[in-house]
Amino acid sequence: MDVAVIGVLGLLVGSFLNVVIYRLPRGESLNRPRSHCPSCGTPIKPYDNIPVVSWLLLRARCRSCGASISPRYPLVEALTGAVFVGVALTRGVNDDLAVWLPFAAMLIAVAGIDLDHRIIPNKILLPAAIWGLAATIAFRPDNIDDALIAGGIAFGALLLTALAYPAGMGMGDVKLAGVMGIYLGSGVAPAMLVAFLTGSLVGLLIIGREGRDARKKGVPFGPFLALGGLVGIFAGPELVDVYVDHFL
Repeated sequence: MDVAVIGVLGLLVGSFLNVVIYRLPRGESLNRPRSHCPSCGTPIKPYDNIPVVSWLLLRARCRSCGASISPRYPLVEALTGAVFVGVALTRGVNDDLAVWLPFAAMLIAVAGIDLDHRIIPNKILLPAAIWGLAATIAFRPDNIDDALIAGGIAFGALLLTALAYPAGMGMGDVKLAGVMGIYLGSGVAPAMLVAFLTGSLVGLLIIGREGRDARKKGVPFGPFLALGGLVGIFAGPELVDVYVDHFL
């Protein structure tokens, strides 16, 4: 499997993630009914369901009723394709992709759901945790202790933060951090740092723009954790090595 094939796979997975982001929080089936226009309900033809391309050819409108189609759909597809290619280029085309690619897809899905609904569903986190442990045992058995320890520490650290600041963090964030530790091992440390730094920066910008009213608005932390998780995939081990070499 070469990088181009992985990119196409990413586009297709991104199309499925759009379904997950839209349907899962609403309790809808992920496979029935088939994809349809949310405005008129007309089933989408296969030739109108090609990732990114169909949205462009249709000029962001439903072929049947002309209703506008959100740019989020091609953005999620393009992002997933780009992330899959980036993972393959940075981590190599090898068995480890069975760990990294599902993890990256999960991060994109939970970020989208948390942005829309302020939740991170257990229906995603539990299978992701199980797959992370199974894939680590199968493809990286020497890393299983690191995965379990990092998962426990990340879970515990976010749990303490959530208890200290319940208005800014939920149990979904806590569980997501634990899952990230399973996949990233020690690389979860820079991932968490990126999440807290970016989350704090965005929070300060919102407060500076909207003043006291901003404090009443909850900013979901899941997307920042997801960003940190992607950084952990691309550069987690290298960032840990830099820290160890220069500060320990």
